[in-house]
Parts: sequence; structure tokens; C-alpha cells
Amino acid sequence: MDLNEFFKKYHEDHQHPINRLLHAIGIPLIIFSLIWFFVDWSIALTCFILGWVFQFVGHWFEGKKPSFFSNPAFLLVGPVYFLKKLFAKKEKGKD
Repeated sequence: MDLNEFFKKYHEDHQHPINRLLHAIGIPLIIFSLIWFFVDWSIALTCFILGWVFQFVGHWFEGKKPSFFSNPAFLLVGPVYFLKKLFAKKEKGKD
């Protein structure tokens, strides 16, 4: 599976607006926690757990299992997809 196929599958698994909103909160929290771990592990652990709670609650609304259950590579695809979407929106706003 190439990267575009991963993105397509990820997009298909994340259609519900509440799931998308909760992922927009949860993914940054998880990324932040991995960086913040070296500063304060207790805050990092709290952010990490909260980030995953947001993810799983989102998938409850979606009615689908998280993509990484079918392929662990989606643990990396999710953050890359999120950043790709974020920077695409910023590029559109530069007009």
C-alpha cells in the first residue's frame, strides 16, 4: 500500500464530523505529549491519555474501529494526514 492509499483509507475511516473534531484535538495532544515527556512526564502522560480518549470516543461516534487496528502503520499515517490537512488549509489562506 502506498502513502496515497493509506491517506484514502484513513479519510474513509474518518467521516463523522465529531470524530474529525475529536481527532483534531486528540492527535495534537498525543504529539505534544511525546515532546513534553522530557520536560514533565506527568503532564505528558495526562495529555497522552487524554489524546487517546478523544481518539477512541471519536471512533465510537464514527462506528468504526481505529484504522491502526487493521494496520499499525496508521499510527504514523494519522498524524501525517492531520498535518497535511492543516498545512493545506494554511496554504489556501495565503492568497
